Amino acid sequence: MSTPTRVHIKIQRFRPDEGHPPQFNEYEVSVKPGMTVNDALFAIKEKLDGSVSWRVSCRMGICGSCGMKINGRWMLACQTQIADLGTERIVLEPLPNYPIIKDLVPDLTELYMKHRSVNPFIVRTDREEFEKPTREYVQLPEQMEGYLQFAYCILCGLCNSACPVISTDRKFIGPQALAQAFRYNTDSRDEGAPSRLKVVDEPHGCWRCHFAGACSAVCPRGVDPALGIQLLRRDSLRHRIGIARPKHGAAVAAAGEFKRRKGIPDAPPKTV
Repeated sequence: MSTPTRVHIKIQRFRPDEGHPPQFNEYEVSVKPGMTVNDALFAIKEKLDGSVSWRVSCRMGICGSCGMKINGRWMLACQTQIADLGTERIVLEPLPNYPIIKDLVPDLTELYMKHRSVNPFIVRTDREEFEKPTREYVQLPEQMEGYLQFAYCILCGLCNSACPVISTDRKFIGPQALAQAFRYNTDSRDEGAPSRLKVVDEPHGCWRCHFAGACSAVCPRGVDPALGIQLLRRDSLRHRIGIARPKHGAAVAAAGEFKRRKGIPDAPPKTV
């Protein structure tokens, strides 16, 4: 695939405070080898239009800040090279399912609030030992594998943006938070599963998912939120009828070959 020497980039411009509907502005940019969509946006801002706004930070696919729709696909601008798009015309739009702050900058407040609602941290009943530890909370590599892929979430918000359920039900907690609830419930060091299951086991929780799979398709880190939601449903049913959950994060292991998607690495090797 040949790399175009110049590309035309259409950017959706929108300032809610001005009261005008969104419109597209087009810019022509010279392409350099290895140039990403992020690089092209910086070129536009520095040389053509300093008012263009988007969110960016690490520029290496770790922070999740630069999520947007690129030619109709949910992607990170820093991970997307112009050459890989294979076209001389690129259309950039903000993430759907979020309010727009300005241009390509979505308001992710709702994403963070839903994430916070599932207590996305390790919960222990031995509070004194947890706050002033006298020993390690030992975890075996095979126990880590039970939740490892879900720990790769970078809170970019692409999964919630692509979710068709959130488009029609704003109260739906969403794939990001549900997958993280499963991640911590499956952590062998955690004891907070009962409280999380109370949050997700309700009409706008894990049962609202239609299993469209769009969340897993767009994740830039290889996380499979749709799988996490299905396994979370199983745990919710177990909790309802009083069946004890498997210990030491065995829930994903019980799913056999379905627990692993292409590109998801194994747990790190033992160091001691």
